Amino acid sequence: MIVRWETNHDYVLVHIHQDMFGDWIFSRAWGQIGTQFGGLKHQLADTLDQAHMWLEDETTIQSSRGFRKVLEVADHTPEGQEAMRQLSLLDVM
Repeated sequence: MIVRWETNHDYVLVHIHQDMFGDWIFSRAWGQIGTQFGGLKHQLADTLDQAHMWLEDETTIQSSRGFRKVLEVADHTPEGQEAMRQLSLLDVM
């Protein structure tokens, strides 16, 4: 699952996925739209339910900061693949 929130200048993107060992990873990227300023953090969740709880918390936080949800898709969709491509670019910086 991939979820993205934006304001006029900033974005936050969350990706929940399983790694090759079956562990659930909660990845969060953030930054300024159109620049390379930002960051990327990965957290290991004990369960998928915990990762979804973190996503609910993130939704509450971003909503309170004035961000609007602009994307919520599965990884395997074309939109999800494009979001993953952008996320992987952040990983190498």
